[in-house]
Amino acid sequence: MRFEPVAAARRLTAASGSGCIDAINSRFRRCENFARPKLRRQAVKLFGPLKMPKICKSLRWPPVAVWLSTFLILTPLASAVAIDRKSDQVRPRSEALKKAKTTLIEFGTSPFPYNGLVPEKDTPFLDIVSGDRNGHRMPSGRIYWEDVTYRERRVLLHIPKGYDLTRPGIMVVFFHGHRATLGRDVRDRQLVPAQVSASGINAVLVAPQFAFNASDSSAGHFWEAGAFGRFVAEAGIKLAELHGNPSATDVFANMPVVIVSYSGGYLATAWCLDIGGLESRVRGVVLLDALYGELDKFVAWIANNRTAFFVSAYTDSTQQNNMTLKTILTEHEIPVSTALNQNKWKRGVTFLATNPEVKHEDFVTQAWVDYPIKDILRRLDEYRR
Repeated sequence: MRFEPVAAARRLTAASGSGCIDAINSRFRRCENFARPKLRRQAVKLFGPLKMPKICKSLRWPPVAVWLSTFLILTPLASAVAIDRKSDQVRPRSEALKKAKTTLIEFGTSPFPYNGLVPEKDTPFLDIVSGDRNGHRMPSGRIYWEDVTYRERRVLLHIPKGYDLTRPGIMVVFFHGHRATLGRDVRDRQLVPAQVSASGINAVLVAPQFAFNASDSSAGHFWEAGAFGRFVAEAGIKLAELHGNPSATDVFANMPVVIVSYSGGYLATAWCLDIGGLESRVRGVVLLDALYGELDKFVAWIANNRTAFFVSAYTDSTQQNNMTLKTILTEHEIPVSTALNQNKWKRGVTFLATNPEVKHEDFVTQAWVDYPIKDILRRLDEYRR
């Protein structure tokens, strides 16, 4: 029979006359052997063997008072034992992911399609109409059509084997360069998911598609205030679904973020740092031969985020802009380094020159070292898997 202390107390206090002792003794006999052995042992430790006549006699209390006192002490104890047993039963056991998971999936907050304005020009992005087709004219005069170049909503997601939800982790957001597609280039040629896996850190990868297989750096919706933050929030939902644990959305959506940008991905990176809405959540920025412009936005972010890291590696393609940025930072009394020195680089600015034979088109896999994304991430040992 289940022990209901509050109901029993009410019935005991309602008892009267010569039947009072009989009622108490009857209830005592039914409750003397508690259903939970652990609770019974705790009760014996507190009171010794529960013998009602001895307790009444030693305390000189009426039986009702003894029982009420006992109930007040044992009720929290019973609840504590029950909660402890319940928590043992439902507490999830952390297990590292047994197999890597990679997918291309549509997002509602992807950079494209985009039908807004080009910032700082206030001109429509889709500024060409031909019949029922809309297009964007590049400064060179070339026209890219929306239904071919700016239609892709898919995002590349990757969770490495061994990823552990309960350990500190980071979200690596990769912005590709010109003439790229997520499958052919980011995944298969530049091996970005493989580099994240090989780094050995507890990281996930999120890589949106910008202009599809085109020589265009346009940022699309990432030109809009707060758009990058909304994108990262959706990434949290999609990553939790890919992982197989939808309740882990908050874990993914609130991760520190490291933006890795190659070549033409610089433009989206600059705007995401400027008005993306993530503020101090961006743990670091890595530019892979990508400093083609927007120096003012990078300077502002560096100056306002002294505890984050900024790494810019370059070939001859972006050497001049890197030297200019270095000079500006020095004038602002912001220290810079030219090597990844132990842990100091994690809270500062580092410029990495590469050998003359390093090619821009191979920079994601061959830079100052082979597989530079892997090299940067493996140095973040606080996120080790």
